[in-house]
Amino acid sequence: MSSEVLIGLAIVVLLFGVIIPVSIFKIVREYQRLVVFRLGRVLGIKGPGLVILIPLIDRAVWVDLRELYLDIPHQSAITEDNATISIDFIVFYKVVDGVMSVVEVGNFAGAAQTIAATTLRSVVGDMSLDDVLAKRELMNEVLRTKLDEVTERWGVKVTNVEIREIVPPPAVQEAMTRQMSAERTRRAVVTEAEGSKQAAVTVAEGSKQAAILEAEGARQAAILRAEGFALALKQISQVAQGLEANTMSLQYLEALKALGASDSTKLVIPMEFANLLANVTGQAKAAFEPKS
Repeated sequence: MSSEVLIGLAIVVLLFGVIIPVSIFKIVREYQRLVVFRLGRVLGIKGPGLVILIPLIDRAVWVDLRELYLDIPHQSAITEDNATISIDFIVFYKVVDGVMSVVEVGNFAGAAQTIAATTLRSVVGDMSLDDVLAKRELMNEVLRTKLDEVTERWGVKVTNVEIREIVPPPAVQEAMTRQMSAERTRRAVVTEAEGSKQAAVTVAEGSKQAAILEAEGARQAAILRAEGFALALKQISQVAQGLEANTMSLQYLEALKALGASDSTKLVIPMEFANLLANVTGQAKAAFEPKS
């Protein structure tokens, strides 16, 4: 057998053993699908798993069912109050109908980018610059809704839209910078004033508490002085009462002595004098009794 024949057989074996099986057998992952065309007509969706195609008759187009994103570069738009701004954002989408995503649109990424830019200009044109800068969430939702209305016929669902950056005109940026600086200055002044106010309140509270404590101390001192004075008076009164009784006893004794020296045979003795004699007698008896 000549070498040319051997080379031809090797080529045939290579075609049938390697190239043809690769074109016939397809391993489709869980997140993928194959849109199969047979002689130009849509046969349907195949996968996941092993898919067998007929060589030279079937043609397959891969479709990814995962959620993907499309980066939309900076787009210029004019607001309702004629301010030119630049916006870039990201569109998240997911294929929900594999056949429509292949048959209804040739280049989804390019078509989606064009539709996104047009939709952005439409949305921004209905809003003022202040609303564009302050209402990002509203813009995200409006863009998502409008894009989803367009891509729905392509079998694609727009799941989310996120604006990343909004660049206003230079004059507006300068005004915003001045406004931010003025706001920071205002906050610093307010903070300083609040600090001075709190310090004054603290000093006033301290003075108030000191005055209260001083008055309370003076009141307590006055009370103690009054109580001491009352106690002294009480003791003086008790001593005075004792002295008065002793003085009366001495006077009664002097009177008794005078009566004893008179010539009268009849004496009238008052009741207090009898009590006094009993008291004096008791004291004398107690004084002369021997102590046990």
